[in-house]
Amino acid sequence: MSFTGSSVGPGGGTVRRALEFGRTYVVRPKGRHQATIVWLHGLGDNGSSWSQLLETLPLPNIKWICPTAPTQPITIFGGFPSTAWFDVGDISEDAADDIEGLDAAAAHVANLLSTEPADIKLGVGGFSMGAATSLYSATCFTHGKYENGNPYPAKLSAVVGLSGWLPCSKTLKNKIGLDEAARRAASLPILLCHGKGDDVVPHKFGEKSSRALSSNGFQDTTFKSYSGLGHYTIPEEMDEVCAWLTSKLGLEGRSA
Repeated sequence: MSFTGSSVGPGGGTVRRALEFGRTYVVRPKGRHQATIVWLHGLGDNGSSWSQLLETLPLPNIKWICPTAPTQPITIFGGFPSTAWFDVGDISEDAADDIEGLDAAAAHVANLLSTEPADIKLGVGGFSMGAATSLYSATCFTHGKYENGNPYPAKLSAVVGLSGWLPCSKTLKNKIGLDEAARRAASLPILLCHGKGDDVVPHKFGEKSSRALSSNGFQDTTFKSYSGLGHYTIPEEMDEVCAWLTSKLGLEGRSA
């Protein structure tokens, strides 16, 4: 997928837009607070819609933080502005990644997690390009830094990606070679879910992302396919997410 985040300024130089993130919605835990997860929406959406869904899940021990992406011109929309975590130029396997946009989005996620208490487990998840940002955050965590070289500060305990893909998959093996990075990768639980009928982000992208993670040392990667599911979520998929988070984060259990 192609993600070019810069625009050409006077004299041919690139000028990065100063992006402002939108409103953040928080769903408080209904039981004992054990984990905090930042959940990232898809292209053109906002944090509110997902916060309303997440509030209905039987996960009383999780605090959900649902930020809203910046509004920025999107190449795939012909430059028309939309809420997006990074720029998208094309849905194809060989296109470049908007590294600057991904770094900014991953840093925003880490910043939202930075004020959580030390005994709280931290996670990140999302849908579509929100899933892509979550998986990119996972690689920053294992590498210990963003692509721009700045240190990645959050300690992630779970990553969920629905109907998404892994950015920068071709350079992943360069990041996981070091002992500490390999150890982090091996112990980080990742759940990927994808509909076989997805006509926006094809199922094969999710499948290949899962294989790329597994083959580069992410040993606790789970990939779930759903027949007939398009580019949206269904209760069966969210049930899977609930059970997986409860298990991987060691949560006290579901509420009635």
